[in-house]
Amino acid sequence: MDAQRLLVVDDDPALVELMRRYLTRLGFQVETCTSGAEACRIFEQDPAGFAAVVADLSLADVSGAEIAARCAALSPRIRILLSSGYPFGVERIPESWRARVAFLQKPFAPKMLGEAVQSLLAG
Repeated sequence: MDAQRLLVVDDDPALVELMRRYLTRLGFQVETCTSGAEACRIFEQDPAGFAAVVADLSLADVSGAEIAARCAALSPRIRILLSSGYPFGVERIPESWRARVAFLQKPFAPKMLGEAVQSLLAG
């Protein structure tokens, strides 16, 4: 079975690298970037090729919520894990794709990230 492909976007390069290394160790194929615009461009090239997107809500250019909306519109199966250091209610996500979205509060331990991604993909 092929590794599930994830797209990870956060404007903190050190955090992106930590997430990439940890998720790769769990068996995922991980693509990373540090801007919302780049994340959208990567996803738009192959929307069916990704199992999930892990996105920071507070990016300087394109917010994680906007990335989530664009990805959900392009792929009916995509799962989205949003993260932020600020509280966020999933009820702010449109109901039509809310079931495919989860939230992980920062700061989080790598194990929490792995469990959140695995739970989201299983759900």
